[in-house]
Amino acid sequence: MIKCVILDDELLAISYLKLLCEQIENVEVVKAFNDPNIFLNEIGNIDCNLCILDIEMPGMNGLQVAELIPDSKKIIFTTAYKEYAAEAFDLNVVDYVRKPIKKERLIQAFQKARELVQNTQKKDFIEWNTNIGKTVIFTDQIAYIKTSEIDSRDKDIILNDGTNIVLKNLNFKNLLEMLPSKDFAQVNKKEIIALSSIKVFSTNEIITTITLDDVGFLKLQVGEIYRKKLSDLFGK
Repeated sequence: MIKCVILDDELLAISYLKLLCEQIENVEVVKAFNDPNIFLNEIGNIDCNLCILDIEMPGMNGLQVAELIPDSKKIIFTTAYKEYAAEAFDLNVVDYVRKPIKKERLIQAFQKARELVQNTQKKDFIEWNTNIGKTVIFTDQIAYIKTSEIDSRDKDIILNDGTNIVLKNLNFKNLLEMLPSKDFAQVNKKEIIALSSIKVFSTNEIITTITLDDVGFLKLQVGEIYRKKLSDLFGK
C-alpha cells in the first residue's frame, strides 16, 4: 500500500491530484497541505511512505522542502516547469511528473515508488555501533528501547530473550527512521516499544510483556504528544 501526502500551494491542484489518486488501486492519500512550513512541522509524525511535492511554490519551493524530509519517505515531484528536472533527479527522487498530470503517467510513478518502498521494507535489521562493536540487530528481536540513564546520547535495547545492547550516540529521530514504522511506536520522550511487546494499552499507560525481576511486568507512561498516534494504532 502506498500511503502518500500531497503538498501543493494550489487548492485546485490538490483536489485534482487527490481525485486521480483515489482512482488508483492500493494508493491512499493520508493528508494534503498547501503550506510548506505546516507540512514540514507535521510530516515527521505522519504514517506515510511517499510525499508528492509541487516544486514551484512561494516562500519555499519543493526542492528545498525535499531536502528536509526524512530519508525513509520517498518523493515524487510535480511541476509545470521542465527546467527543474535535473535538480529534481539530483535529489534521488522516485519520479518527476509534468503538469497537467495524466492518470497513466501517475500510475507509472506510483509503480516506481511501490518497488522502492517494498525494497525498503524488506530490510529487517539495523546496523550501528554498540557497546560490543558494530552490530547487526534484527528488528523482530527488539522488544523495547529507552534512553540510557548513563549517557542520554545512547539508547538501551532489550531483546526478546532479555539481552541488553547499547546503541552508541543515536537519537530517537534517526532510530525511528531505521525501524519499521508498522512494528514500533514512541511512547514518550525516552522510550520506544515494539508493538508485539504490548500486553495492555490505555490512553495513559502501557503494560508490556517484558518482565523485570524487581517490579514484574514493565509499565510505560504514555506521553501526551504521543497519545493520539498510539490511540490511532489501536483504533481507540
